[in-house]
Amino acid sequence: MIEFTQTDAPRDAMVLFFGVGVDGFGSVGYYYWEEENDFIRYAVPVDAKEPTDSDITIKGWVRTIRKQKTLAFAQVNDGSNLGGIQCVLNFDQLDEASQAAIDQVTTGCAVQITGPLVPSQGGQQAVEVAAKTLRVVGLCPADTYPLAKKRHSLEYLRSIAHLRPRTNTIAAVARVRSQLAAAIHSFFQSQNFVYVQTPLITASDCEGAGELFRVTTLDLEQELPRLNNTDRTVDYSQDFFGKPAFLTVSGQLGGETHACALGDIYTFGPTFRAENSQTTRHLAEFHMVEPEMAFADLQTAMENAEQLLKYTVSHVLKNCQEDLTFFSSFYDKELLDRLQKLVDQPFARVSYREAIAYLQEEIAKDPSKWQYPHVEFGTDLATEHERWLAETKFESCVFVYNYPAAIKAFYMRANDEDNGETVNAMDLLVPGVGELVGGSQREERLDVLEQKLRDNNLNLDDYWWYLDLRRYGSVPHAGYGLGFERLVQYVTGIENIREAIAFPRYPGNAEF
Repeated sequence: MIEFTQTDAPRDAMVLFFGVGVDGFGSVGYYYWEEENDFIRYAVPVDAKEPTDSDITIKGWVRTIRKQKTLAFAQVNDGSNLGGIQCVLNFDQLDEASQAAIDQVTTGCAVQITGPLVPSQGGQQAVEVAAKTLRVVGLCPADTYPLAKKRHSLEYLRSIAHLRPRTNTIAAVARVRSQLAAAIHSFFQSQNFVYVQTPLITASDCEGAGELFRVTTLDLEQELPRLNNTDRTVDYSQDFFGKPAFLTVSGQLGGETHACALGDIYTFGPTFRAENSQTTRHLAEFHMVEPEMAFADLQTAMENAEQLLKYTVSHVLKNCQEDLTFFSSFYDKELLDRLQKLVDQPFARVSYREAIAYLQEEIAKDPSKWQYPHVEFGTDLATEHERWLAETKFESCVFVYNYPAAIKAFYMRANDEDNGETVNAMDLLVPGVGELVGGSQREERLDVLEQKLRDNNLNLDDYWWYLDLRRYGSVPHAGYGLGFERLVQYVTGIENIREAIAFPRYPGNAEF
């Protein structure tokens, strides 16, 4: 919980303090300017396990309220942890204004309560707040509040996504998500990677799959400008950017420009796929972590991805124990063991050809058990194939590498050993999710890359700047993309990725 105190620190003393943790993150407190009162407010996390001699002030939202004749018990949560803290409102110890305010306290209302921490009379917490003053900051009408005191389905909570962070599940996801993001930045910064922001609006299709959201200022309710040809192609020269523009599907191509100048870089931002998918693993808007490393090959990328995951999972195991225990109790009883196994066990590695052979052997035992029983060289592995490899065959995270060129993106480096039939690419498959990471060594040879663009029916003129990277000081380089929401899904054990992000975007839904 939070105690607020005043300080006479000058305006230029505004700083953000970080405690000494396993990765340098873990905040101790926040200074920020309070304009109307002209002082710096210092928020101090209070370890609510021991009684205090002095009063503390907590500000939060009432989860539950039980009112008796001369007592009331309010469970107040400020979002800093899972359980909140119990506040005992003894009418005899409250001033008149506080006594009058008790009638306004309902589930969901915002309150400010002041009093000392005292030993709890109940057995569910060590201490509780013996309230001296109560102020209702924000009312919450009990008859219309959508989050009454009962368990709601996750599907229902999506319909009130603006309120669902007040539930235990979504609040815990948000805290774990925050720690994962902090750990990702900490990992790359500790490895001297440069953080780069790449554009969200682009004229390039990184994956060449055509699953793009178009960006336009043309009035779609009016007759669109057309070129003078028979197929009535839209004349985008009259659009805002003077050419077709899209929301990015990846920051990779832009990241490569900086890797070929700065060495090792990473991007971490939103990406968009206009993929008409309603699965539990796909979103139309999600976040990607995309490192690029100069003078590197696929082996380097796989090693880096393994180190990153072990680092981030170790971080949340240490810093999110309460939330992970909650997820283990209500969503995935094997969660903690699975996460610890990821940290302790080396990742397996298998070539695509070997993976196909293992799958063919297993499917032959009983094809009826499989939704997609036909597997051969050139098959794009389905989720059931990926999960069988990770969960049953290897019982661990597993890198599958050297995929057929026909099912991978144009920028992946062709393998010379088989005349380009395969590319130097990998996917990391993890238990419970399937593919979590996809990466490759990038094609650094200009002539080969130009031919790949032609083979994929992509216009070389649209990629002139990308080809320039191969014309001027080209070097071998590699990278990968990590789906951040899938990582959140994996670490929390939640079944649907739509709970891994605040406002999920998917076909038919762009509410809020």
